[in-house]
Amino acid sequence: MSNETDVIVIGAGFAGLYAVHRAASAGLSVTALEAAPDVGGTWYWNRYPGARCDVESVDYSYSFDDALQGSWTWSERFAAQPEILAYLGHVADRFELRRHYRFGVDVVAAAFTQADGRWQVRTATGETFTAQFLLCATGCLSALNRPNIPGVDDFAGEVYFTAAWPREDPELRGKRVGLIGTGSSGIQVAPILAGQAEQLVVFQRSANYTIPMPNRPWSPTEQVQIQEEYPERRRASAYASAGTPHGTYHKNAVDADPQERLDALWKRWREGGVLFAKTFPDQSSNLAANDIAREFAEERIRDIVTDPVVAADLIPDDHPIGTKRICTDAGYYATFNRDNVRLVNLRREPIEAITADAVRTTEASYPCDVLVFATGFDAMTGALNRIDPTGPRGERLHDIWADGPVTFLGLMVPGLPNLFTISGPGAPSVLANMVLHAEVQVDWVMDLVLTARRRGVREIEPRRDAAQSWTAAVATAAAKTLFPKAASSWYLGANIEGKKRVFMPYTGGFGTYRRHCDDVAREDYAGLVLTTR
Repeated sequence: MSNETDVIVIGAGFAGLYAVHRAASAGLSVTALEAAPDVGGTWYWNRYPGARCDVESVDYSYSFDDALQGSWTWSERFAAQPEILAYLGHVADRFELRRHYRFGVDVVAAAFTQADGRWQVRTATGETFTAQFLLCATGCLSALNRPNIPGVDDFAGEVYFTAAWPREDPELRGKRVGLIGTGSSGIQVAPILAGQAEQLVVFQRSANYTIPMPNRPWSPTEQVQIQEEYPERRRASAYASAGTPHGTYHKNAVDADPQERLDALWKRWREGGVLFAKTFPDQSSNLAANDIAREFAEERIRDIVTDPVVAADLIPDDHPIGTKRICTDAGYYATFNRDNVRLVNLRREPIEAITADAVRTTEASYPCDVLVFATGFDAMTGALNRIDPTGPRGERLHDIWADGPVTFLGLMVPGLPNLFTISGPGAPSVLANMVLHAEVQVDWVMDLVLTARRRGVREIEPRRDAAQSWTAAVATAAAKTLFPKAASSWYLGANIEGKKRVFMPYTGGFGTYRRHCDDVAREDYAGLVLTTR
């Protein structure tokens, strides 16, 4: 594999694999770089017990190839990490994608040289790769967040991160486990830890809403039906608000009568998953409508958790429901009815320090043999900021994004020609079906790259005013919703100390976003400067 190619792709998740496939299929030479020892992206690293996708498996899969679609049978409604990882391995094998990859390669820097119009990408070992185009499929949730807690390095027991779980599950029987963090991964792993450990203490800073996931195997009959219905299912998803075939109730919550609302909410609760956040069309934009869904969910929490004080601690009081991503679980709330489980509300008793054998708060010391950090990621921008690409005029991404990410369609950054960001800020990304989202963005990028090659274009860069205009549109769309009211959300970067608080995803809907991308391409890539010199 040459160190100089037409395209460099960073990442081997859904977006990275598809980008490699599209580039290679178009006859471009491609080098793909991945820090992990194999394909999978976030699904390689996030292998903690209970890790599972909150989008139905039949939708959370590639749609670009009918034969591929027919070659894989999902075993259950919501696929677990091992099955998703196996699927990505199947895709890599089917299209011989691994031959383009250098695995175990950590990218630490990238710089565009105007003299030759190419990106030079440097790895942690000092090796350099060069290409005209750089596609960063670095992931929204891939840059591990290590909390800066006093004494964390003094802990003498075992330490694990849900975002970098060991390949062999540790033995936790008979041990006292402290779980720090109650986002999606903490909520998924807690019931399993509780069933293994002698004692589990859950340290919660921010309560999150989570909806029980009624997962089940697909029956043979359903699997046949899924394949038969795939064309219509994909058609319904193509320009849908979240990139899935599921819609909302046909009335706004504030316009429906109480029994209608109750029936709709029960239906969505029993279906489970993140779709509860989209029960009604006005749920994410009208606080009165949101309150209806929120109060219903809170009643369900109080129904499940037997101790009313614990139930109250598990109910969020700082954001409308759905404005932080609703989590999905398999028995999370019931876990706190177990005798060996304790919830510590860090709003009431903050952590002072971690000692050699305990977590010490302002009120007590909790002995631990094992610490599990479910502290999430430097989301949306973290992975790319750590590479900190430098443009031809010396502009660094870190500086360009100092006041929040500025992008054109969430795909390009002014000052950084020939660089493309997939599933990053300024796009729907985490608010949509990430697989379909990746396909749409990669297709748009590759069509642009091939157009540029045909025209002899050397550099492609968004005009600064066009990027500022799109970034303003992202902010305007968010302001029409309740999302910015979730002050502690990682959508805003609030989980990372010192990070600028800016709402990063595009909330106008996946279908609307896709139409914007279609329009730009149809208008001969209006907003971009294509330079042939």
